[in-house]
Amino acid sequence: MGKKKSGLVFAYILEGGSGKPMNWDRISSWEPGQGILWLHLDYADEGAKQWLVEESGLDEVACAALMAEETRPRVLSSGTSLLLILRGVNFNPGADLEDMVAIRMWFDEHRIISMRHRRVMAMDDINKSIQAGKGPESIGDFLVMAASKLTDRMADVIGDIDDSVDELEDTVLNGESHELRPKLAHLRRQTISMRRYISPQRDVLARLQIERVPWLDDTDRVRVRELAERTARFVDDLDSARDRAAITQEELNNALSEKMNKTMYVLSIVAAIFLPLGLFTGLLGINVGGVPGTENSSAFAWVSVLLFVFAFAQYILFKKMKWI
Repeated sequence: MGKKKSGLVFAYILEGGSGKPMNWDRISSWEPGQGILWLHLDYADEGAKQWLVEESGLDEVACAALMAEETRPRVLSSGTSLLLILRGVNFNPGADLEDMVAIRMWFDEHRIISMRHRRVMAMDDINKSIQAGKGPESIGDFLVMAASKLTDRMADVIGDIDDSVDELEDTVLNGESHELRPKLAHLRRQTISMRRYISPQRDVLARLQIERVPWLDDTDRVRVRELAERTARFVDDLDSARDRAAITQEELNNALSEKMNKTMYVLSIVAAIFLPLGLFTGLLGINVGGVPGTENSSAFAWVSVLLFVFAFAQYILFKKMKWI
């Protein structure tokens, strides 16, 4: 691709599924007649910021949206141009999957500008597709391909979440509840965090179908509609997983509470049996004169039998009262 200057991740002139690599020098001399230009930039880099503000020709609103630190999925069209911000699962090493990465994209009839700070695997997939000659053939095709690859990666993660909830439900039902609470709490946080971005993304894709930009044809709109429906199913799946995790946590709490109550019940019965026996033996063990049986060698045996009979009588009484 030639030597990259500051902020340029990669760039191509798209040519029927393949692409001609570009660097900053070639980008500065690019003309619309040469083909569709795609630039993928790191918005946190000063070189990319400078090019975007001074040389891209975009207005201040578009530049601010592309370089914003915090974003939510959104779509905004103006004439033949369109601003699209989407979110994808964070597969970067050491990152949490639910800490979703943002990809900011700006389209017009001849140019695509995409910006990110953290690596977005979907853009890398498109880069590899272009190198293999299987990349996007038009701007509308690029938009659909980018959204599709983001959606495909979400499907795997949401499927794993659903499987994890199933496993935890089975574990609670089987009584193997050791260390389930932190796992359930993590799943609930994960589903809530992912839904925070996937829900508005569903609305963005639904709205994208009706945006009147000339380079998005009917075939592209049908594909976007399918992506919107898939994303809507993801939201439903996340809602279901969140609710099931909450119910599983309630079942776990109930099971632990029931187990604790049984333990306390047993301890209460034991205490009720041995408390009067302890009182009786305590009276016989005081160091004062007049304690009966001190001179009788068989007194201990008689006391032991009496205690046993008393304990057995208590057991019969508790049985009749249905305490045990």
